[in-house]
Amino acid sequence: MQVYNTLSRGKEEFIPMHGKKANMFVCGQTVYDDAHLGHARTYISFDIVARWLRHAGYEINYIQNITDIDDKIIARAKEKGVDPVELARECEKRFMEDMEAIGVKQSVSSYPRSHDYINAMRDQMQLLIDKGYAYLLDGDVYYDVSKFQDYTKLSGMKIDELEKHRIEPKEGKKNVYDFALWKASKPGEPSWEIEVKSDGKQVKLSGRPGWHIEDTAITYSFFGPQYDIHGGASELIFPHHTNEIAQAEAAFGVKPFVKYWLHSGVLSIKGQKMSKSLKNFITIREALAEYPAETLRLFVCMTHYRKEINYTDELMRDANKLMYYINQSIGILYNLPVNGGSGGQELVNIAEQLEKDFADAMNDDFNTPLALMKMTAAMRKVRQFADAQGSTDQKSRELAIGKLSVLGTLLGIVNESIYKQTLPEDASLLIKQRDDLRKSKNFEEADRMRTEIESKHGIKIEDTEYGTVWYPSDAHFK
Repeated sequence: MQVYNTLSRGKEEFIPMHGKKANMFVCGQTVYDDAHLGHARTYISFDIVARWLRHAGYEINYIQNITDIDDKIIARAKEKGVDPVELARECEKRFMEDMEAIGVKQSVSSYPRSHDYINAMRDQMQLLIDKGYAYLLDGDVYYDVSKFQDYTKLSGMKIDELEKHRIEPKEGKKNVYDFALWKASKPGEPSWEIEVKSDGKQVKLSGRPGWHIEDTAITYSFFGPQYDIHGGASELIFPHHTNEIAQAEAAFGVKPFVKYWLHSGVLSIKGQKMSKSLKNFITIREALAEYPAETLRLFVCMTHYRKEINYTDELMRDANKLMYYINQSIGILYNLPVNGGSGGQELVNIAEQLEKDFADAMNDDFNTPLALMKMTAAMRKVRQFADAQGSTDQKSRELAIGKLSVLGTLLGIVNESIYKQTLPEDASLLIKQRDDLRKSKNFEEADRMRTEIESKHGIKIEDTEYGTVWYPSDAHFK
């Protein structure tokens, strides 16, 4: 399995530090507003990474933090006239609902909140102060970037370019690009009391942590000084992930802090990055009001996770059509009549070839567009088989359905449980009677029977060129 490592700027073989066990961290949500499609793109991408690694036999401990201490939360709370903690809790609740709706929450092992790790952050700051990497300034604590030799190794930028990018203004800093580990409290803002030792004296600090220190404190608490995979959006390479490396490697004295850095491309709309600050975003909730979660996931899968996506309504409609085509194809196979003989080897061959092609694509840096292309080609062959053969043996049909639905489930675009349900015998008889009505062109009575069957048995019926196909009523890919 090959993964692209931002740190080395190339593909590397995936070899976790501890055999088949791998620790994975992805920068989580700052909870001050509803999550938008840009967030969905990142979290779906890394959900698929986690799903594939687990499918490949790795035991993945996947952590995603919740930033509940941040300038944006405080500013939004002031706008709304509410308590920052209450705002963070409400937005966190809605975020979790969104993540569950799009099938991400189920893959994450833990969602630690920032404020629960204040002591861990204090301990890390103390290490940095003791080693000369951090200094106190008017109740703040800053990281001295000039002391860390490899500061730009992740971003590849030159040190004199840093002034052009997200610099924290503060008079008295040793270097213009030094960043805050701790921010002194301001009236009306949430704050915590900590103590650090500097120049041989115990100093009491009242305030809150900077943004970057929370991630390294949390990952150290879960994984120790090193771990396998750190994921996040490409826009976080500098300064956020750059600062994480500087903090962790200076404090703990172990390199590399993270073995594989994976970054997803941004999601743009009309050529601009989708973001709350630009007010050009579509929330996950707004998208799910129009399309099923499976469509949103397939929309993400249509582009390689490292590439930028330029969102358009047309692309979403295309994703919806493709998602329906794939699910309908499995449904056609599921409803294919069973004969008493054999003749299903061709079907088995289609499924087994797809399984191999799919694995080859996903093992090459999680190439979901190629995996989807192979899946679509296999579904076309399934339809051709159904059209030519009209029936197959039970064993071949079950094997093919099993393999095809598992692969679709790994991308989150197929609900595997749908294809494990059986049709009641009386419903099967009624569907056959309805087919006879349609063949005799008694469409009015056939429509009446469709309504009766769907209502009585909790299913959906669809007439296709390959015959009548039924789905459980909770199948929402249509």
